[in-house]
Amino acid sequence: MSKSFIVETSARHVHVTKEHLEILFGKGAKLTHKKDLSQPGQFACEERVTIVGPKSELKNVSILGPERPSTQVELSATDARSIGITAPIRESGDVAGSAPCKIVGPCGEVEISEGVIIAKRHIHLTPEAANELGVEDKEIVWVKIDTKERKAILGDVVVRVSPKFAPAMHIDTDESNAIGASGVVMGEIFRF
Repeated sequence: MSKSFIVETSARHVHVTKEHLEILFGKGAKLTHKKDLSQPGQFACEERVTIVGPKSELKNVSILGPERPSTQVELSATDARSIGITAPIRESGDVAGSAPCKIVGPCGEVEISEGVIIAKRHIHLTPEAANELGVEDKEIVWVKIDTKERKAILGDVVVRVSPKFAPAMHIDTDESNAIGASGVVMGEIFRF
């Protein structure tokens, strides 16, 4: 493996439970595969929802599959603030005590008391890739990113290691815009 890895922009999205999927889209609803994502088994769906906060709403938010054990909404800080939600920066799945919202689909709506987060920037790595890069699961690292016009070093990047992953770093749209990301963007672990 190269010492560099792809850096992808993860736009706002929702993960839903089977129960919430059926409330939002009707009894017996199933997620409709639109396209595969970089992580094996993960996919963007045709289904879209509206995320409602105290001030405003975000329409046409993608659902990512497959279904999850708990419903989770991942927004950028700008998205969250624009609809009046104070969301914590967390790793995906760490939703205890996070922000609430309403999710509206064509057949119904769901009020979640927690589940809205700003995803912590992270790198998915296989055990082999982590070994080659000299990092471990849950380690916090710095990543150097070279874009055409705005080079950057991002800190507080959590390493996530699993044999189910494919090497890729995920940043949100605010971070992507800040570094001028477009096209294929590569990153590498940076040590001071």
